[in-house]
Amino acid sequence: MPRSHSTFVVIGLGAFGSTVAQELARFGNHVMGVDSDEKLVARLADTLTATAILDTTDETAMREAGIDQYDVALCAIGSDIQSSILTTMNLRLLGLDRIWVKAANRTHHRILSKLGADRVILPEQEMGRHTAQMLNNPAMKDYVSLGNGYSVVNILLPERLDGVPIEKLKLEDRPDLRLLGLMRGTEFRDCSNPAATLQKDDRLLLLGKRGDLRAFGEEL
Repeated sequence: MPRSHSTFVVIGLGAFGSTVAQELARFGNHVMGVDSDEKLVARLADTLTATAILDTTDETAMREAGIDQYDVALCAIGSDIQSSILTTMNLRLLGLDRIWVKAANRTHHRILSKLGADRVILPEQEMGRHTAQMLNNPAMKDYVSLGNGYSVVNILLPERLDGVPIEKLKLEDRPDLRLLGLMRGTEFRDCSNPAATLQKDDRLLLLGKRGDLRAFGEEL
């Protein structure tokens, strides 16, 4: 297997795992999908680079399948916490560079962290926070949390700002916010020229703390 780029193995091809695997493949990556359920594996056989029907609680079987040759693993096993823990242990023993694991709850999260997972994901909680942020501020179309209270948000401009220069937003009065640019359709636009005019449906890309971003969005 070529090692010039990261290669990925996704273990557990339920709704979450199969979505991640297909997106990674869509980006042009070498992706192997693994599950003990033959039907789930067959469903992705034509989409992924490789697939395997495998019991990943068996370290020997994983090694024989070549999983130790991959760079990055996502263990997306769902409610079977014991299988998730044993699989994570095996991935660590196989020496993969990065191991991400889906957790079912906070206790599971703590155990996986102790086992050496590089990142533990609670998808429902993370998506819940994401959804709440956007429900709380309808102008916010998307956001990425950067930690320590900072986020990058995508804020849709109201129609009344069509034709208004960027300087009218008075972002210089908000030192805790930084305008990174804007999206006009699918095109990124630099906003270094304060005289440049905004258009209806432009989306501002702003960096700042959640409270400051929310206050700005509410005042637009």
